[in-house]
Amino acid sequence: MNLRRVAVVLGLLETFGPISMDLYLPLLPRLAADLGTSESLAQATMSACMLGLALGQLVVGPLSDRLGRRRPLVVGVGGFTLLSLVCAVTPSIELLLAARFLQGLCGSAGIVIALAVARDLTEGVELVRLLAMLTTVGALAPIVAPVVGGQLAAVMGWRGIFLVLAGIGALLFVLALTALPESLPPPARRVTGMFQDVGVLLRDRLFLCFLAVGACGGTAFFTYLASISFVVQGSFALSPQWFSVCFAANAVMSVVGAQINRAVVRRAGPARMYVITTTCTAVAALAMLGTAGLGLVMLVPLALVMLISGGSTSNGSALALAAHGTRAGTAAALLGTSAFAVGPVVAPLVSLNGTSPWSMALTMAAAHACAAALVWLAVRPRLRAPVRV
Repeated sequence: MNLRRVAVVLGLLETFGPISMDLYLPLLPRLAADLGTSESLAQATMSACMLGLALGQLVVGPLSDRLGRRRPLVVGVGGFTLLSLVCAVTPSIELLLAARFLQGLCGSAGIVIALAVARDLTEGVELVRLLAMLTTVGALAPIVAPVVGGQLAAVMGWRGIFLVLAGIGALLFVLALTALPESLPPPARRVTGMFQDVGVLLRDRLFLCFLAVGACGGTAFFTYLASISFVVQGSFALSPQWFSVCFAANAVMSVVGAQINRAVVRRAGPARMYVITTTCTAVAALAMLGTAGLGLVMLVPLALVMLISGGSTSNGSALALAAHGTRAGTAAALLGTSAFAVGPVVAPLVSLNGTSPWSMALTMAAAHACAAALVWLAVRPRLRAPVRV
């Protein structure tokens, strides 16, 4: 099997999360105005989708361990496409929130199955390198989507953006049907109950540590996604087009960080790189907090946060999946849920009194600082024991 081709396909399927958020980010303020709702509820449309992405993984991941990877993937991608059409015609914020949640449930298939397929095919350092390739391909969405969204904002409203999402979903549906072979043959599929596999994972203390660190990282990243449009366009008075350029530049930084990690990890090892990248991300986030009152200057340490954190996720995923290859779908589901579950709740609460550079920077700095503390106090001591990477 050609790993580069598979990486391209998996990376594109992982774009469900980014395209669901990034394409209409420049139009969040307009969506709030059109539906006569608040900034917080407009941001909650992203939270609803993210919660769906989190909870859906808990269903799709274990199912893929038992049914194979392709069938749940095809059903999920098809559902995402149909629900994008529903979002485009919904008349109220309440119905939009419900449709976005269901859209996230379906879109979760691409995210969790991409990670499970990667673990089916590789492990250890090679898994880190494959995940870095997925990150590179998947990062095309956060690079391209906000730029395209910013340009589309000049010619169509947010409803038109959801029609574009439906078209993207249809293309990915065809891709899932035709270009991704089954990576989990029937003899390798699980026959035990889902709860038994979950129990094994939750009794693994090191795995629980990775879940906690993932929750912190997910909280920081979702706060960034939900807040950056209001901060750049509101507090810094940039246009939707300049916001799109800024957002795409940060996505490029993530790609560069992932590729630097991919180049170095064979020499340094996933464990050492995980500790280094998590710690340096926290330092950069604290620097961002220190510059939050300096206007556009704050965007410099924010770019550093994106650069360094771009190399952290693949290390953590490889280490967390190292001992759980036979239940990779369920393990990937728990990892994905930890990253998606907390942020959608925190971000709207932080913005209840309005979104500001201070609220975004403080939340991101606190989350990354907690992640670094967990790595040093709980993860690093356990990584001294032999880990199959």
